[in-house]
Formats: sequence, C-alpha cells, structure tokens
Amino acid sequence: MEFEPVIGLEIHLQLATASKIFCSCSTEFGKPPNANTCPVCLGLPGALPVLNCKVPEFAAQLGIALNCEIRLESQFARKNYFYPDLPKAYQISQFDRPICENGWLDIETESRGKSRIGITRIHMEEDAGKLVHAEGSADSLVDLSRAGVPLLEIVSEPDVRSAEEAKVYMEKIHAIATTIGVSDGDMEKGHLRCDANVSLRPLGQKEFGTRTETKNLNSFRFVKQAITYEMQRQREEILDGKTITQETRLWDTDRKVTFSMRSKEEADEYRYFPDPDLPLVRLSLEMVEAFRENLPELPEAKQQRFIEEHGLSAYDAEVLSAGKEISAYFEKILSYGASPKIACNWVIGELTRVMNESGKSLDEIKLSPEHLADLTKFIESGEISHKIAKTIFEEMLSSAKTPAQIIEEKGLKQVSDAGELGRIADELLAANPQQVEQYRTGKTKVIGFFVGQMMKQTRGKGNPAVINSLLKEKLDG
Repeated sequence: MEFEPVIGLEIHLQLATASKIFCSCSTEFGKPPNANTCPVCLGLPGALPVLNCKVPEFAAQLGIALNCEIRLESQFARKNYFYPDLPKAYQISQFDRPICENGWLDIETESRGKSRIGITRIHMEEDAGKLVHAEGSADSLVDLSRAGVPLLEIVSEPDVRSAEEAKVYMEKIHAIATTIGVSDGDMEKGHLRCDANVSLRPLGQKEFGTRTETKNLNSFRFVKQAITYEMQRQREEILDGKTITQETRLWDTDRKVTFSMRSKEEADEYRYFPDPDLPLVRLSLEMVEAFRENLPELPEAKQQRFIEEHGLSAYDAEVLSAGKEISAYFEKILSYGASPKIACNWVIGELTRVMNESGKSLDEIKLSPEHLADLTKFIESGEISHKIAKTIFEEMLSSAKTPAQIIEEKGLKQVSDAGELGRIADELLAANPQQVEQYRTGKTKVIGFFVGQMMKQTRGKGNPAVINSLLKEKLDG
C-alpha cells in the first residue's frame, strides 16, 4: 500500500525586542537563572501585563511578508494548562482573533517542484519558562528568565508533503524573518523552534489520517530527520494493523527516534477565553500600509536580482540571499569593485567555512569587505594563484593587514613573467629528455610532471596558466 504524508508545521519565532511582551524585563540570552524576571513574568498576584507595542508591529510586518490578511483589531486570550514552567497556570496567547490570517508561501523542492504552502494564522504569545534537570538528581529546577519572551506562532495549512518540503519551508520562514529584522533567528538560542504535525493517508484518499505532533524541533536538520522517522514509524504501524494514536511526541537527537510524551490536547481542553487584563490590539490601516510600503527587499526578490544583475547561478544567488548579514556583506564587497562571481565563491566558500568551523558571525570574524574585495582583484588579475590567496586569506583573518601588505611582506606575488618562466622551462626540458620524448610520442599527461617541477622551482608562485601555455608551446614545437 502506498501512503501520502500530510504535514503541517507550527513555527515559534522569538522576536528581536529588547524587552519582554508584557513587562520591561530584558530578553537578553545567557543571564543567570531567573535574572530577567519581575512580578509580571513571575505571575505574582496583582501584577498586570502591559503590551510591548513593538510586538504587534513586528507581527504585522511578518504577516505582510507572508501574504497574510492583517486584522486591525486582534485579541489576546488565556490558554489554560498547568506545567511547572508556567507560573500563572495559563499562557497569554491568541485564539479566535489572531493578528494575521490566510497567508501563503511558495517553495520549491526537487521532489515536487514548486508548491504553495498555506498559512492559517500568525498569532502573538508569550514564551514559557524552562525546566533545568540537574545531573545525577531526580529534581528539576525552574528558570523563568524566558517566561514572557515575545513569540510569533506561524501555523501552516497541512499542505507540506515531505520532510524535504518541511525543511525548505522552515528555512524560508527563517530567511524572511531575519531579512525584515523581526527576529535574530539564532537557532542555538532557541529563536526558531518547530512543532511538526504528521499523518499518513492511503494515496488518493481525501480524508486525513490520525496525526502526531513532534514538539520543539530546533534545527532544520532535526525537522527533516524527525519527520522522516515519524513517517516511517507510522507506515510500519499501519501495515502491522495497529492504530495510530493522536499524541505529542519528542525527538531524541542521540537515538534519532521520536518517543511518546503525552496524549494530544484539543483546543477546547485549554479553555480559551479573552484575557480580561488586556485590551484589544488596534492597528490603523495607515500603519499597515506604511509597513507594506517600507518592507525591505525579500530573499526571493533579492535572489532574482542577483541572478539578473550579477550573472550568478540560481543556487549561488539563493545561498547569498538567504541571510540578511551575508547578502549585505556580499554587496559591500561588490561596492569596492570585486568581480561578482569571484566574490560569491569566496563568501559561500572560504568565508562560510570559517564561520561554520568557528561558530562566529560575520561581525565577530571582523573581516573587512574592502580587504576581501582587494583579494579577489589580485586573483582576477593573475597576480596571485588561488592557492596563495588561501594563505593570504588566513593571514587576513588573524591580522588587520591588507592583502597587498601580506603579499609584499611574504613575497607571495605570482610569477607571470614569460621570460623568466621560459628560461626555467628550457632548463627543465633539457634536464629531462626522457619525459620530453614520452610527451612527443603521445603520452601527453607527462606535462603534469613538468608543471609540478616548475611550481616547485618557483616555490608555488608560478602562474599555472602561463606555465601550462609555455610548456605546451615548447613541447609541441
């Protein structure tokens, strides 16, 4: 029996505000446990919430970027449940009157090509706290510094049909949110988390199967792995004649499996009702239109511009346009006169490698875009080889020196003088008559031996293109 997966994603996005959603406590990450707290986010009796006005503004901007209808009057509700990290025993969220509805996002994958994923709603809510499990102890500690941090929950329609599509959709949401500046998108700090609702149905059937929800997937890789596993698990259960249970599951990153956490709650079990402590959230039509007009260039439009203006491949343009920092850095390099293709290769190659290996951002690496542009010009002019350029690049990372200074100090300039290289080639051919004869009897691959010897004699500074051309000319003559 063939099955079709039906997948819906609930993405929780932390907003880039300095303070929490209903109080003035800091949202700064990494503070000591419970440092960022006050009577409001601790849920103490008599403390009243006051809305951070940046939150609905950011919500509306993201809603516009995701083609949503913006509700001019939205409402907060109380979502009631008991858990140790929820001090009030309810979460302030939105229910029947969310700020954004009926949006969509187009994605493209190899398996299905282009597809449109509907977005049911985007609503504002506060984050809960965090349980800390002490090693070697059965006790759990509660850290409420995260309680009250502003979140947007982006709920998709069940339009996703593969783990690959889920990953691409989540990556695109991340790219849009960081590009327009509503979130820092730092997944290591939990700024983007995802709950994946997965079910299977026989191919051709219209009715949905029973779904499970796998919670708190905090990387693109884990989203893909968890959905792939859950699809396979459900398939095996169905084929064995077992019934899929509607439940909440968790992803074990070490064992690469999902496991049951609890039975899945329905909306009525949360006993939603309008929060009596908070007024309606009102946006003016003029404000929404101003957000629409001032929206920054979105990743998809930027990708198309990079292709048309700079002649980049679709893949290169997609990589460069996926992040606000990296695309701005690339364009800064171009403003100093760098070749787009060479600059692209260095940004998505060596620079990205260094960022991944060090775990540092572009700001932390502190590599001047002007200096990297200068390096690409030396490569383009043939004054240095790619191999030498990598040596210079590493030196640039550890010092504030320009490529020109490093080349001068270390004597790294490429030898392109045809007269000097011709003299070395003549001496080399005269000293190796056997290899010359092999070349002239058809064993042309022996030219690699001569190239290697010339690079050795020039200490790696010989221009490979000039060397190859000279050797071929002399050997064929």
